[in-house]
Amino acid sequence: MRREIKHLLYGIAVLLLVVAGTDLAKAQNATDLKINEILVLNESNYVDDFGMHNSWIEIFNSAYSPINIGGCYLTNDLSNPTKYWIPIGDPATIIPPRGYVVFFADQRPARGIFHLNFTLENTETIALFDANGRTKIDELKITYPQKVDVTYGRLTDGGENWDFMEFSTPGANNDHSRKASSGEKFVQMDPYGLGMTMIAMFVVFSALALLYIIYKNIGRFFVRKASKAAKKDLLATIPGKHTKEEGMSGEVNAAIAMALYLYQSELHDEENTVLTIRKVSRNYSPWSSKIYTLRKSPR
Repeated sequence: MRREIKHLLYGIAVLLLVVAGTDLAKAQNATDLKINEILVLNESNYVDDFGMHNSWIEIFNSAYSPINIGGCYLTNDLSNPTKYWIPIGDPATIIPPRGYVVFFADQRPARGIFHLNFTLENTETIALFDANGRTKIDELKITYPQKVDVTYGRLTDGGENWDFMEFSTPGANNDHSRKASSGEKFVQMDPYGLGMTMIAMFVVFSALALLYIIYKNIGRFFVRKASKAAKKDLLATIPGKHTKEEGMSGEVNAAIAMALYLYQSELHDEENTVLTIRKVSRNYSPWSSKIYTLRKSPR
């Protein structure tokens, strides 16, 4: 019994560790935020929610978990890292996994949390700082001259190489080149399907072997458990032997009841249950009847 309780506690501990590991894996890390694309000279490009053409900055979440950018700082002056504080408590500041958010550098923060209090004109550096106002998450040094309505960004989202973009992609993937799918890549590596066949056979036989091992061990476990229970029941029936567990199992009670029944049934003689009825026959003679021996009384 103690061993089973110990195993149960071990299982609960492992489950708690797994849940804690999952929560830690989902925990946000602001260092995964990247300045991904900017537009300095906007004359006929992307418009904001007020229909205005303003400079804008795209932030990319390179992680595979959501990150709340609320509480961080954006600035165009490294001597003032807390120039624009991104408000917290707004669900719009939660960037989904591999997602984007766009800030408009129009120097009009009263229009909303995504409108900055500075512009990108004559700006040399853009930086994103963590909520403590000291840890720099990402920095971009703007090269001049900038092109009108042409964005400057990473060639791949979160990548290291920057250049002028052929397409403006605010809130979208920067790389528009066609890429081969996983199936196409596999076909190039294995044109005749031999690799796929070997992989499929390996997976099937591995699964069968795993099932065999699992069921075999489960059978051994239950057989061992049943043998231990039978041994305990046997020790319980031996005089002078006592087990740690109180009471008796149902099998032991059934065996005792059967023994008592057989003992009681042996105390009585066995009787034949077949009943034979025989008819008793008498020899009858009409001459011995009283009607022939008696006479009528004389008158």
